[in-house]
Amino acid sequence: MSTQPTSLPSDTLQRVIDGTAPLNTFIGLGPDQVQAIAAIGYTSYEQGKIEEAEEIFQGLIALDSSKYFGYAGLGAIELSRGDVEAAHGYLSEALARHPDEPTVLSNLGEVLLRQGKAEEAAAAFQKALTLDPDGRDPGANRARAILQGMNV
Repeated sequence: MSTQPTSLPSDTLQRVIDGTAPLNTFIGLGPDQVQAIAAIGYTSYEQGKIEEAEEIFQGLIALDSSKYFGYAGLGAIELSRGDVEAAHGYLSEALARHPDEPTVLSNLGEVLLRQGKAEEAAAAFQKALTLDPDGRDPGANRARAILQGMNV
């Protein structure tokens, strides 16, 4: 029993090349596979393998720029490097794609705080807390700690 590869419409590759369709249209990774790649990127980042994580996050954006994973990861990397302008750009892109992500909001709050925008930072931190009322998200917990420090 042989299986035939799934054929794509003949214009799919051209749409990817033209930028009117994400690369993943051509590759065909499912949501779970994309999330697994993102998890590898975050694990690499947490292990201090920054260049590896950066490549993974850039690849995720190339794969499908409508998803937030790559932007969120690059934002965290730039935040850790101290490049608040680049971090702000990436994190804003991530939130445009997934506005209810507590860790991204917490990272953006930290960027805003470093930029001297305390009120905007507090609003981002507060939204992160609202999205995580049970205190399970590590990013929201970091937001809680920073808000407490701001109140002191």
